[in-house]
Amino acid sequence: MTLAIDRTSTTTTPAAFAVPVETVAPQAIPAVAGASLRVPLVTGESVGYANLDHAASAPCLDAVRAKVDEFLPWYASVHRGAGFASQVSTKLYERTRDVLRRFVDARRTDTVVFTRNTTDSFNLLARSLPRHTTVIVFDTEHHAALLPWQGPNVRRVPTPRTRLEAVSAVDEALADAPPGPRLVVVTGASNVTGELLPVAEIAAVARRHGARVALDAAQLAPHRRISIRELDVDYVAVSGHKLYAPFGAGALIGRADWLRAARPYLAGGGATKLVTEDAVVWNDGPERHEAGSPNTVGVYALGVACETLAGNWAAIENHEQALLTRLRKGLEGIPGCAELRLFDAPVDRVGTVSFVVDGFDPGWLAAVLSAEYGIGVRDGAFCAHIAAKRLIARTGGAGQQAVRVSLGLGSTEEHVDRVVLALRRIVACGARWEYAKVNGRWAPVGDPRELPPFC
Repeated sequence: MTLAIDRTSTTTTPAAFAVPVETVAPQAIPAVAGASLRVPLVTGESVGYANLDHAASAPCLDAVRAKVDEFLPWYASVHRGAGFASQVSTKLYERTRDVLRRFVDARRTDTVVFTRNTTDSFNLLARSLPRHTTVIVFDTEHHAALLPWQGPNVRRVPTPRTRLEAVSAVDEALADAPPGPRLVVVTGASNVTGELLPVAEIAAVARRHGARVALDAAQLAPHRRISIRELDVDYVAVSGHKLYAPFGAGALIGRADWLRAARPYLAGGGATKLVTEDAVVWNDGPERHEAGSPNTVGVYALGVACETLAGNWAAIENHEQALLTRLRKGLEGIPGCAELRLFDAPVDRVGTVSFVVDGFDPGWLAAVLSAEYGIGVRDGAFCAHIAAKRLIARTGGAGQQAVRVSLGLGSTEEHVDRVVLALRRIVACGARWEYAKVNGRWAPVGDPRELPPFC
């Protein structure tokens, strides 16, 4: 194997693992694992799987799978290993911090802490807030961004019906907040509706009040370029499993001072400079919050995915927007189908659509789509219970359950057409199989489909 030597370092790294990596041709639609997957139907046939559940977890990029397979023989402990494989692993792990900085256009002084996912990132940030920090958060956020903030200083703001009202609501909440540190938490794109929030405008309001902004980019980062500098936010949280790198890594990127001053998120090896019989001296850098053996493979996979997406934004956005237009137009023609929306007026959005169909249980619909048409969608409240209930009520419905179709790199026109046609048939003619609830979930009665042998 050819070796590329970094003359500024004592570490030698195999050239194949150099980061950034050029994994696909410029402006291509990156390929994903499972694109040719076939699944059985209850009727005895098999069909190509239509994965329309990208907002929950995206499939693995082929580029990520290839790079991970290449790296695995070299995998070893990081930071403290003298072995050559340990040096390789350490180099890749630390280089990925720079990949994440570039991916979100971070400031030079911003830190990158590797976490498990967005939920983990926001729990870390919540533990790092200065005392008496007032937190402003929309109550319709995903639970990952809604629940980590606890205590009397948390102000939950109902999401208004326009972008202007959203900005005004944050302005009013900050004006009423007591003196002291303040943090505004906002999602980039709703995981229920796909609509983009006015992040830059909210950040401008926050700056006038001396507040910081934390951006939940879990749903935005797989679809759009993000710039911490242009949005003027202080923290960004991302999840690898949303970014086509489902190996258990995420990141919190942002200002270092609060994180440096906080007690370590986890106490253990790697977070310490020195441990004596009487005292512990903690690290000051991102390692302070990365105790234990890190998920080196997951971190590397996340970096490869970010580099792959970053080289293809125009193609990715055009692909997804064309499919989104096709999907929404198709859903409009289904009797009784009502799309959920945060805002009354049309706004920019990523490829996520949630809807209810009058007279049909969302869980039952999802089960029929899977069992009879080979389509994977999500049903329920999408870890955003308040949002789902409120937005369903706006359609004139009741409850907090809906169906969500979410598009991504693995989606095709055939997938979109199939789900629209399937819904039309189900609404008009019903199901071809009998279904019953099993442990609270709808399932085919006497399901004849066999799971693969490795299950």
